[in-house]
Amino acid sequence: MWCAGAITVFGSFLTFVALPLQLKELTGSTLAVGALGAVELVPLIVFGLYGGALADAMDRRRLILWTESALGVIAVVLLLNSLLPHPLVWPLYATAAVSSALTGIQRPALDAIVPRIVPHDQLAAAAALNALRWQIGAVAGPALAGGLLAYAGVTWAYAIDAATYGISVLLAVRLAPQPASHEARKPSLRGIAEGARFAWSRKELLGTYAIDLTAMLFAFPLAVFPFLAEDLHAPWALGLMYAALPAGSLVVSLTSGWTSRVHRQGRAIALAAAGWGLAITAAGLLHDVWLVLLCLTLAGSCDMISGIFRSALWNQTIPDELRGRLAGIELLSYSAGPQLGQVRAGGMAALTGVRASVTAGGLLCFAGVALLALGLPKLMAYDSRTDEHARRMRERRAAGNGRGDRDGAAPQDPGAAPAVA
Repeated sequence: MWCAGAITVFGSFLTFVALPLQLKELTGSTLAVGALGAVELVPLIVFGLYGGALADAMDRRRLILWTESALGVIAVVLLLNSLLPHPLVWPLYATAAVSSALTGIQRPALDAIVPRIVPHDQLAAAAALNALRWQIGAVAGPALAGGLLAYAGVTWAYAIDAATYGISVLLAVRLAPQPASHEARKPSLRGIAEGARFAWSRKELLGTYAIDLTAMLFAFPLAVFPFLAEDLHAPWALGLMYAALPAGSLVVSLTSGWTSRVHRQGRAIALAAAGWGLAITAAGLLHDVWLVLLCLTLAGSCDMISGIFRSALWNQTIPDELRGRLAGIELLSYSAGPQLGQVRAGGMAALTGVRASVTAGGLLCFAGVALLALGLPKLMAYDSRTDEHARRMRERRAAGNGRGDRDGAAPQDPGAAPAVA
């Protein structure tokens, strides 16, 4: 699954760059490009929450396999539209919305598997390894997309994306089954509400969601990258702009051994989010394209640090029978924010200009994170060595290993294919 994910991410990032560029060419509007975030938001919220309930109630492998196949069909639709003499605009929004819904269903299942199969004290390392899979594609995809889109057009980007989904589905077929835990119930609104009540009762969890949502809402300027590259007189740098953020994340992942020695993860999350805001602010102020790329790389590093510690805190303290539903809520925190951030960036750019949109967003992010840090004492005080929920999970995992299973999950067949990591 690690290999399947790396292949899928590579192709997806080709489309990630191609879709807003095609919209820019068809409409010439920053608002139209920013509206992509708006059409993706509602499906992500609805299906992210429902996908979390599904991940707790059914075989997670089956859920991943069917959604991966459907995402491949979406890539084919984009390819066919691009082949038309006059490509239509509405299919770009429609496929973005459906893709967002499918991601909302799939991602909680992916996230919920990790704490089931990874030892408790290695969850931070597992988060870094999973992020590395994303970063490989996130760096290589946009870097290739820049040249590919300039010389071959969006059709080739969509075609390669569709091919990568075909490969990932073939790999996903060989995954081991990941059945629901013994306590699983059918997905329902009551089950979703149960997960929401658990999250509300855990103020340190709410703090991680709030900080990440704030950072992405105010300082996620990807929607205006095509216009920023044009403003810098460097259209050739568009792919590098998209690649700079994951490149910074990649550097952190490759040097992330130190993260296992950090126990006050709430403070680390707040500091990293503030660093993200400052780096985005600098990217909006500078006029040299290479300095802008450096700032975006630093921003990506800060985002990765925050992501590792958020994932570790979640996985160390959330019981398996709620993990899917909480993963759905987490999906909203780290995905809804970027969608709203694109709307904010595009709308503000239409009113005030591209650079003002980027700079103001970074400053608002820094101020918002600072206020949240002051108002979230439980998050700032969180320590994985002493937190009662983390301690309970350690004890539960130890007891589960003694029985030969993982947190009530069905025992794994040692001869089966590797499970998702």
